[in-house]
Amino acid sequence: MRRTPLTLAVSAALVAGAAFGLAPAAQAGEAGQAAGTGIRFVDITGEGGTVLKANVVSPAGSAAGARHPLIVLPTSWAMPQIEYLAQAQQLADSGYIVLSYNSRGFWQSGGEIETAGPKDIADASKVIDWALAHTAADPANIGMAGVSYGAGISLLAAAHDPRIKAVAALSGWADLIESIYSGRTQHLQAAALLGGAGYLTGRPGPELKQILGDFLSSNLAKEEDMIAWGRQRSAAEQLDRINANGAAIMLGNAWGDTIFPPNQYASFFEKLTGPKRLEFRPGDHATAEATGLLGLPNDTWTSAHRWFDRYLKGADNGIDREQPVQLKSRSTGGYEGYPDWKSVHANQRKFGLDGTQKVWANVDSGANGGTVLLTNALDQFLRTPPIVSVPLLPRAFAGVWQSERSDSPQRVRGTVKVHTTVTSTEESGTLVAYLYDVGPLGVGKLVSNAPYTFHDRTPGKPFGVDLELFSTAYDVPAGHRLALVVDTVDPLYAEHNPTGAQLTFSSPSADPSYVSVPLRSE
Repeated sequence: MRRTPLTLAVSAALVAGAAFGLAPAAQAGEAGQAAGTGIRFVDITGEGGTVLKANVVSPAGSAAGARHPLIVLPTSWAMPQIEYLAQAQQLADSGYIVLSYNSRGFWQSGGEIETAGPKDIADASKVIDWALAHTAADPANIGMAGVSYGAGISLLAAAHDPRIKAVAALSGWADLIESIYSGRTQHLQAAALLGGAGYLTGRPGPELKQILGDFLSSNLAKEEDMIAWGRQRSAAEQLDRINANGAAIMLGNAWGDTIFPPNQYASFFEKLTGPKRLEFRPGDHATAEATGLLGLPNDTWTSAHRWFDRYLKGADNGIDREQPVQLKSRSTGGYEGYPDWKSVHANQRKFGLDGTQKVWANVDSGANGGTVLLTNALDQFLRTPPIVSVPLLPRAFAGVWQSERSDSPQRVRGTVKVHTTVTSTEESGTLVAYLYDVGPLGVGKLVSNAPYTFHDRTPGKPFGVDLELFSTAYDVPAGHRLALVVDTVDPLYAEHNPTGAQLTFSSPSADPSYVSVPLRSE
């Protein structure tokens, strides 16, 4: 079993800092009021007396006694409180009071990092209290929004504070366990990056230190504690309260988000009963919103503004009459609307995983999901997903199955499902499944992937595996094949294969193995 070296966490922290431009100087000069603007930098007393560093951007030239809708923006993980200033100014220019604050434990805010724990949720309500007492905010029209960590806090706050009428949760999570522990597999690079960035820019609390240490070291004796910790921080576990409070919820995410993959958002969306909207676009974690944070035109933020205009201002802008599921293809860049998530999967095509294939564990076959943040950002901007030569993949370390060539394009939309039978020589193990678009020369472009880990299995006894790959929207050209590749090692994930382990994949006649691919019918 692999252990996480300290250097991985440190390297991840440096990558996070480079990717998001984190630097201590970003907080310089954040005292008092910025001259000639409607921006105030303030201290807000959060839960337990903790001081939260915040800024308020107000509409210019407001009439005396006028009230304005309020939008609260908790910062992303490891980001300084100036993160949202460009968006805050745009929102203020259209009539909102916008209050952004540094989440506890980060940068100059007090306290320790709680990872969207009870104190963070109480902080959100304290911030709203402060805004109602010290600004011209309208208590009947309050919204919350955020990217990543700010999105997770916003959703959880909507479960606990009925004053919140609208939420835009961008690149966040609804289910923390399904995000970084899907398939019972640690998403290694994602956790190391978050942990490293937390140590670099904040003060992790003792609970987070313990959870992160157990997670990265594969301490399975603490698995139940880790899962309970994650569920407490998951809006999916508080769905009844969110639905009862009735906030209008907009969810936005990227197909290739390597920190909070899209499947958990789609599942959460389907269970919401109030006004709701789901948008998926190409990219990786927070890359779909990144240009908007710089004040540049951005589809995600445009939708968020329209969402707030409709549900906080009452504007008849038509967003509530549009198809609530909006998908942008990785291949064409065009948008498609659907009435719900299940409609995305309305047409399924299966191809069989026939025969028996044996693979040795512990060796990377060359089929990989890429690098956290980088790979899927390149796919977003350059349309260059990870590639492999499928004919050259070493069959001793990778199982490979291919479909027939298709005479027409195949528009993959939604969640690909894999069913197979596995026999292991050991009681524990990890496998990673990849779906490739394979051209005439055998070059495979990655469509999707997902890991799966098992424990406490009887060696030599077959067992069934059902695995959902990460949802996507990808167009396979005419004349190409689909290929499923399964190996046991991927740098994105922890692996639990004992040395010398072997996995056998079979397709019993009573329970055939298959891949089910959702296709758009056009």
